[in-house]
Amino acid sequence: MSSDFEAYEQDFGTITAEVTNKIGRIPKLSGEEKTQLVLNVDKQLEEVRELLEQMDLEAREIPIQSRAMYNSRLKSYKQEIEKLEKDFKRSRIAYSDEVRNDLLGDDASSSENQRAHLLDNTEKLERSSRRLEAGYQIAVETEQVGQEILSNLNSDREKIQRARERLRETDANLGKSSRILTGMLRRIIQNRVLVFILAAIILLTIILAIYFNVRGH
Repeated sequence: MSSDFEAYEQDFGTITAEVTNKIGRIPKLSGEEKTQLVLNVDKQLEEVRELLEQMDLEAREIPIQSRAMYNSRLKSYKQEIEKLEKDFKRSRIAYSDEVRNDLLGDDASSSENQRAHLLDNTEKLERSSRRLEAGYQIAVETEQVGQEILSNLNSDREKIQRARERLRETDANLGKSSRILTGMLRRIIQNRVLVFILAAIILLTIILAIYFNVRGH
């Protein structure tokens, strides 16, 4: 799983480098050329977001003892893409001095005011987006904790069931042993009674024999 994560990392680094370069070029362009480059960057940013989703899924499959390191790297990549998106939004409404003068002439000051207003709205949208992302992350973490708790509960239930089965087996074995010991004790008592009876018969026979022998003389 870590090899897949690292492969996504390489793709992430390549695409973000291209996006950074293109974002720096956008303010210097105008017209159709700028529109095409904006569309191209937007498409690449979507690819980067998909890569982040794939890395997030891979990180969840990594053993827990190594997961923290990958989550930390993933967090830094998310911050990087947030910055790229922020720079991209600014570049879309920004112009180099040369392009601004060609397009606006005396209206440059008005354009600056509009640009400032757009940037302010963009900042508000980004803050809302970050709050939503934070809420989503908390929900994901809560789901993971819930799954771990359920897994632990299932494991504990299985242990309790196995312990109960062992207790039942132990009770059955104890009952069987008790019945065997009772039978052995009963046979010992019977044997002793028989010995006493035989001894009494033999003794009585000897006494009778002596009696009749003395009487005969």
